[in-house]
Amino acid sequence: MQRLTRDQMAARVAKDIPEGAVVNLGIGLPTLVGNHLPADKEILLHSENGLLGMGPAPAPGEEDGDLINAGKQPVTIKPGGSYFHHADSFAMMRGGHLDFCVLGAFQVSEKGDLANWHTGAPGAIPAVGGAMDLAIGAKQVFVMMEHQTKQGESKIVPQCTYPLTGIGCVTRIYTDLATLDVTADGLVARDLVQGLSFDELQRLTGVPLKQA
Repeated sequence: MQRLTRDQMAARVAKDIPEGAVVNLGIGLPTLVGNHLPADKEILLHSENGLLGMGPAPAPGEEDGDLINAGKQPVTIKPGGSYFHHADSFAMMRGGHLDFCVLGAFQVSEKGDLANWHTGAPGAIPAVGGAMDLAIGAKQVFVMMEHQTKQGESKIVPQCTYPLTGIGCVTRIYTDLATLDVTADGLVARDLVQGLSFDELQRLTGVPLKQA
């Protein structure tokens, strides 16, 4: 079994973003999605620090220190893109104007609860950012994360043990092992990596799964 690389995960998420969508990419892994969106699709990328029409990462040496995403990484801006005040950006997020957001996560529950801002560990630096606003404001919430922790524990759990970002907000989970849809009847697994059986995926996952 060969797990997906981070770029392969990003390409898999990008495949599910349709023409004309307005999308926010969260800090960390989700920022890679912008590098895999097809050039022939009109997809507007939003950044919570006040950008709409964000492009992929610039080529080395072409970075603009004034043009960054919410994670302070250098980005580009497409023709017709715009800059605006932080407050206007959050009004867009909270007002239901984003079709999708792609967020990283520490845990996702089988009911689609999301924990992605704090592990609760002593000394850990909490990082709320705009995640709570995105989780409740976007029409669909995609989570992109490794399937397991470095200790081999499932990050998909019956109930989140970390502080919650949002309740029942996640639509779909993309991991390095599979894509899982959050439904009223539980998690439905699809697109398993080559060489991984459904039974093995079930063994590595902390909650019951259904097969697509």
